[in-house]
Parts: sequence; C-alpha cells; structure tokens
Amino acid sequence: MISGTGWLTGWRVGTADQMSVVMDIFASYARPGEVAARRTGDVPREDRALAVLMAACFLMFIAQWPALSRTAFEDSTIDLRHLIGAALFGWLFVMPIVMYLFGAVGHLLARLLGGRGSWYSARFVLFWALLASTPLWLLNGLTAGMIGPSPALTATSLLASAAFFWFWFAGLRRVEWRQHALGGTP
Repeated sequence: MISGTGWLTGWRVGTADQMSVVMDIFASYARPGEVAARRTGDVPREDRALAVLMAACFLMFIAQWPALSRTAFEDSTIDLRHLIGAALFGWLFVMPIVMYLFGAVGHLLARLLGGRGSWYSARFVLFWALLASTPLWLLNGLTAGMIGPSPALTATSLLASAAFFWFWFAGLRRVEWRQHALGGTP
C-alpha cells in the first residue's frame, strides 16, 4: 500500500518489473533519470522499447482528438474522419520511425560528448520520455480543443515540451554516463 506521501518519497516497493507503468510515469516527474535508467534495464529488450514507443504514440494520437474535433466543428468543409485518419497515420506509422532516428541522433551526440551508453538505452530513454510526458500532452490536447489558441494553450504546450525534453535529457545523461561516473567499464 502506498501512503499519501509515497509518491514523493519514491515508491521503493519492488523491482522495475513489479512497478506499474503509471506509477513510474508519475515518479518520472520527481526523478526522471533514475526512473528511465531503471526502466531501460540491464538487458536490451527491443520488444519493451517498441511497446513503450507505441503506447506513447497512441496516447499522443488520442491527445490530438479534441483539437481535430474543434477544427472540424469550426470549418464544416473539413471531415473529422479525414483529420483523425491523418493523425492516426502520422502518430502510429510515421512518428515511430522519426523517434528511432531521434534516438540514434541523441546517442551520436552523447558519444561526441563522451557518453558510453548503448544505442538501445539512448533509444529507450527517448521513448520513455515521450510516454512519461503524455499526461501533459493530453492536457494540452484538451486545452486546444476546449479553449483553442490562447495563452493557456501556449502555456500547456511549453510545459509539455519542457517536461519531454527534461525527461529525455535526464534519462540520456543517466544511461550514457552512469558507468563512466561509477568507474565501471562501458
């Protein structure tokens, strides 16, 4: 059982496989590097990485619905089904490829700066950063659909973007430099 302050203190209940994904998403807001490194694991599991990426992309697709609905409502010449179909194609077929490329670029940049992590770990922390930031992207989607272009939409967009980059860079720093910082071999 988790106490009221359990989420602040760290949920040291079990191993990474025993921790729920939702609890780890919330824990990422306090300790993003630690959670991402723990979720990455010691053994590369591409099935786990792809599952995290596809879950994140699906939630990002869902986050688009309110704004798409607003757009279709405001302009009767636009069919909502076409907008949702395009968003589905973009988030579930194109963005996974783009995210794999971003993961590779992140790893290459870390290598230039002395990082010693693996391709897999650099890729996984990027995917985890996207999944962990989805609650804010869902809020951003609701703001876009309910309020539309406004300072509130700008604020939620900046907040969600900042969280994504914070999670990504904290995770990347942890997996690329952890063994070097601990004196181990890469």
